[in-house]
Amino acid sequence: MSMQGPQTKALFEKARQYIPYGVNSNFRYWGDDDTLVIQRGQGAYIWDADGKRYIDYRLAFGPIILGHAHPKVNQAVAEAIQNGTLFAWTTPYEISLAERIVRLTGVDKVRLTNTGSEATMHALRIARAYTNREKFIKFEGQYHGQVDYFMFSTASTPARALGSRRSPISSPTTSGIPRDIHKYVINLPFNDFEAVERTVKDQWGDIAAIIVEPLLGNAAGILPEPDFLEHLRKLCDEYGIVLIFDEVKTGFRIANGGAQEYFGVRADLVTYAKAMGNGFPIAAIGGKEEVMMTVQPGATAHGGTYSGNVAGAAAADAVLAILETEPVIETIWQRGEALMKGIDGILRDAGIPHVVTGLPPIFSIMLGSDEAPKDFRGYLQTDGELYEAIAMELIARGVMPDSDGREPWFLCAALSEDDVAETLNVFSDAVKAVKKA
Repeated sequence: MSMQGPQTKALFEKARQYIPYGVNSNFRYWGDDDTLVIQRGQGAYIWDADGKRYIDYRLAFGPIILGHAHPKVNQAVAEAIQNGTLFAWTTPYEISLAERIVRLTGVDKVRLTNTGSEATMHALRIARAYTNREKFIKFEGQYHGQVDYFMFSTASTPARALGSRRSPISSPTTSGIPRDIHKYVINLPFNDFEAVERTVKDQWGDIAAIIVEPLLGNAAGILPEPDFLEHLRKLCDEYGIVLIFDEVKTGFRIANGGAQEYFGVRADLVTYAKAMGNGFPIAAIGGKEEVMMTVQPGATAHGGTYSGNVAGAAAADAVLAILETEPVIETIWQRGEALMKGIDGILRDAGIPHVVTGLPPIFSIMLGSDEAPKDFRGYLQTDGELYEAIAMELIARGVMPDSDGREPWFLCAALSEDDVAETLNVFSDAVKAVKKA
């Protein structure tokens, strides 16, 4: 049965005439019958072109931290752009935003950009310039944006392409990557203390950076083992390697200070995007002063025509002001804890082996085993088909997680206790429908 009503179907068919596959990001394409056209969003809800309402747990893959069309944020942007949007000079909005980021996260210096992909790309360049080395370590199943260097062994990679645990393969996720780029990329299993230590000791003279999502944002929110992030910090200190936290998903979502605050580990460079703008395009690179000052004009390139544009900077400044003064994160944690507990109970009562993992603002459900996987290889052993069947039943009933279990559930502050109760009722019905089928 198609997810598309008649108006949605007509609009999507028109989109296909002018846009490849009718979408401007491949992750939005669910097939010709199930790709939606969204007319509007408000708070915790979105409506498709036929007026069907969904409780939104995709939240544009994580940016919507306050709720769709938040009035304070929209008003701040509306007022700011009356005086222009782009000047090729610094604006007061950029200064205020940078000051807030420093205050909330504890980084020394900040540079603004537009997307998470840009932020991670520039962070890697800064690390290479700072260390005068070229290779870097990343972890299987982690996604750091649409940059050639990072598009190896991501959450889209099948198990057979990863190679052995002892000798992992950096497997390209897409066509179009130059053949030799893989020489600079070292992929390792997440949470594998021994593999990281062995690799660093063997190759430290070539390794500029270790880049890590503190929890796997595209592989079901798998958490770091106790002391794993501390282990990375220790190795980087010992061998002069730059530790980069990719907080595009965790930043301003799991705590006001992000993963650095929550896990109690400081990185050398940190990348932010998504939640800081509540849907407006804005991103940032922050870090220790000594490393950040590598972006010396004429020495190490960092730029972008739209970096720090008024709309994005004003939006993010308004979002972070709300986070500083209102219990946004606390509210999201409460709602998330209720959902995680309720979903766990429903699946347990249904006799479905499962793990609810991640953290309340960004959690996931893995089916087929009662043991939480420690890495992406472990996730690939879970029952993704059963999860998709339940997810599609949820969506048909007006609750919208991603149909792919690798993508976590995201929560926003606009989600109410009634929304949580409705979600759990619908989840119970969806599980019963799948079991009956």
